[in-house]
Amino acid sequence: MFGFRFGNEQLRSTRVLFPGETTRNSLRDNPGRMRGQALLVPGPVEVSVKHSAWATAALAVSATLVVAACGSSTSSASSSSSSSSSSAGTSTSSAPAATGPKVLGCMVTDTGGINDRSFNASSWAGMQAAAAANPNITVKYLQSTQQGDYALNINTFLTEKCNIIVTVGFLMGAATEAAAKANPTQKFAIVDCSYASGCITGTHEPNIDQLVFNTVQDGFLGGYLAAGMSKTGKVATFGGIELPTVTIYMDGYWDGVQYYNTKHGTHVQVLGWNEQTQKGSFTGDFTNETKGQNLTDTFITEGADVIFPVAGNVGLGAAKAVQNADKAAGSTKVLMEWVDTDGCVSAATYCPYFVTSVEKGIVAAVKASVTSVAGGTFAGGTYVGTLQNGGAVLAPFHDFASKVPQALQSELTQVSQGIESGSIQTPTKSPVTS
Repeated sequence: MFGFRFGNEQLRSTRVLFPGETTRNSLRDNPGRMRGQALLVPGPVEVSVKHSAWATAALAVSATLVVAACGSSTSSASSSSSSSSSSAGTSTSSAPAATGPKVLGCMVTDTGGINDRSFNASSWAGMQAAAAANPNITVKYLQSTQQGDYALNINTFLTEKCNIIVTVGFLMGAATEAAAKANPTQKFAIVDCSYASGCITGTHEPNIDQLVFNTVQDGFLGGYLAAGMSKTGKVATFGGIELPTVTIYMDGYWDGVQYYNTKHGTHVQVLGWNEQTQKGSFTGDFTNETKGQNLTDTFITEGADVIFPVAGNVGLGAAKAVQNADKAAGSTKVLMEWVDTDGCVSAATYCPYFVTSVEKGIVAAVKASVTSVAGGTFAGGTYVGTLQNGGAVLAPFHDFASKVPQALQSELTQVSQGIESGSIQTPTKSPVTS
């Protein structure tokens, strides 16, 4: 399978584009699967499921991609937007004939919010995709506004007898592991967290489905592309919270720029991160757009003309800074790469500034985990999304399809093939596999 896609190419492996990326029915390169990341919203509340345009688009793509997946789950996605009401929400959709027992899938978000246009939104879209694929599946979520809500929300769902509880994000590892250990018959899935990544550290619990993504690979492609598109010889990246699931992207981006320099005899600099020293710039959260705008303004002032924020909604502030810079210049002065989802779907207002997005296949992975419960095939373990299986890929170039030089596009294809074959190394200090 070939997981890299760019320009107007069709993806050649199963995956969901947005809000969570790779489709995986049971794309298991390893004995298990991985998921990742939690969503946080005001207060631990249950939110009713409603349809939203971005989720609809994501789910439509999910349905198409899952068909190509190597595995047992067959799900498409239904879409919805979040509500801050405290009423319990359920998601049902017109879908194929119901199969298996009735299943209640429950998701606990991280603090970034259900509509973070990133891993939380992607995870929820995966839940909805599962409900769309099988009418016997109903899904709901609880929002967390602070880390103290994680265990509270998980315990609430334990009392509601959820068939599977999906938690989102590296920070939810401890709470998820503790609950899984105390409730060995309860099925869990966690996004962006695994034993291999150090997010959970105790005895391996067989009732946890770990969904992780080797985003150093597509991050590397993003860095190579950024170096090839830069006119100033400076590009930049920054993170939200300094977590392994953030820095793995930044490692790949930095290394991709260095590889471009080696191949072209150039000296493109990366502002905001150094893979070797592990030093760089972080805003400290995933929600403060003003911080993202201010930091990006600084990078632009310092000469960076391609920006890659790995910071959830903070990235919207970065996009605003890029938009302002281009408007002030009266031309395309600065470009940007979005993260986790296809930004032209999840943050469409800023699509004219996104040369690509460095995606993570959360939607398909979550969907596969939930549908595996209905199908009686849930096995726990670790799923790793990669370039090869479509779990960590670049999004299409959209408005830049004719602006990215064909020579550079060809080089990206060659680099992708080299990463898949192992002939091109993608070092990271935050590996997702042992």
